[in-house]
Amino acid sequence: MMYLSLALSGFIAATLFPASSELLLVGLFQQGYTPWLLWLAATTGNTLGSCVNWAIGWEIGKFQHKRWFPVTPLQLESAQAQFHRYGIWSLLLAWLPLVGDPLTLVAGVLRVRFVVFVALVATGKSLRYAVLIFMADRLLQA
Repeated sequence: MMYLSLALSGFIAATLFPASSELLLVGLFQQGYTPWLLWLAATTGNTLGSCVNWAIGWEIGKFQHKRWFPVTPLQLESAQAQFHRYGIWSLLLAWLPLVGDPLTLVAGVLRVRFVVFVALVATGKSLRYAVLIFMADRLLQA
């Protein structure tokens, strides 16, 4: 049940809602939960949350010329230019606070192929959670 809670926490943290899954991950690790299952739950949930952002971006792009659209054409053009400047490889950084969630949304608006999107986002997020578990383990041994 705690693994599911961690996956849900990771999912919510990856969407545009302000949340964090790192504290729960480290807390569960300290309580003795299986590290690779923690890693799998956190990575899966967080990656799926980013997939929701991608899907929203894919669909919301259709409405960019509406008056109620929350982003101006200039802001959207700027985000697209930044994404094109750094390329799809920037999706490896989708785990970063503040920029990661909008990055996954822009990837949907720009129609990044889903398979490529998932591969890059999952790689970055899985490495982040592996490093967190490794650091938590080192801190517990100190």
